[in-house]
Amino acid sequence: MRHVLFVVATVALMAASAHAQAPGSNGPHSDSDILKPYKQVTVTAARPVQDATLAAFRARVAAAAKQKDKAALATLVIAKGFFWDRDGSDAADAKKSPIDNLSAAIGLDSKDAAGWDMLAAFSQDPTGSASPDHPGVICAPGDPSFDGNEMQALLDATGSDIVEWGYPVRDGVEVRDTPQAGAPVSMKLGTYFVRAAPDANAAAAVGALLRIVTPAGKFGYVSIDDIAPLGNDQICYAKDGNDWKIGGYVGAGSDNE
Repeated sequence: MRHVLFVVATVALMAASAHAQAPGSNGPHSDSDILKPYKQVTVTAARPVQDATLAAFRARVAAAAKQKDKAALATLVIAKGFFWDRDGSDAADAKKSPIDNLSAAIGLDSKDAAGWDMLAAFSQDPTGSASPDHPGVICAPGDPSFDGNEMQALLDATGSDIVEWGYPVRDGVEVRDTPQAGAPVSMKLGTYFVRAAPDANAAAAVGALLRIVTPAGKFGYVSIDDIAPLGNDQICYAKDGNDWKIGGYVGAGSDNE
């Protein structure tokens, strides 16, 4: 299954990469600066949530998203207490209905229907993790597990930002030397973080491939389906009586309301 929302995250990585290479920025100024070996930091991807009732609810959300049925979706959003965790505060507007707050968060009313596509992608991701700020709430995609101290040491050693790193969604992801889907496989990744280095000329976008720096300090290309970013926006599910509901949203959200 196509990994949730990584295309969106890749665009952000491209922007971050461009900024990092800009004169006067604190980041690397050329490809040669990032082509250095780095220590592998192990990461464990989130596991699917083993709850048949939540899976069934996600299917209802997917059906509403497919039909772009806002009225049907409104019945799947919690009636009270909808939250939007954005930049450390709750961005939900108390004067708006829960469905209108969700619409604002993911851009359901945008002309290109990107918000509905995003909602469909969320509903298809089987993973989830408990919200640290909202007891009993499950947010998806689920967060991976890793050693925070080791990750910070990696960032310090490479002079990089957390947005530049992703992780394989499974062991054995294939890496190719050139940005062509049929190019020879040069290595396979383990379950550790890898540095994303989107090509400044967008060559890596050809064939939906993302350029990375391997732990050996070499460029390679992987399918964007196979690398997950940290810090994805999340949709959150909460119990309302015996039923699941969309209870909130975590992240910057959409600029297209």
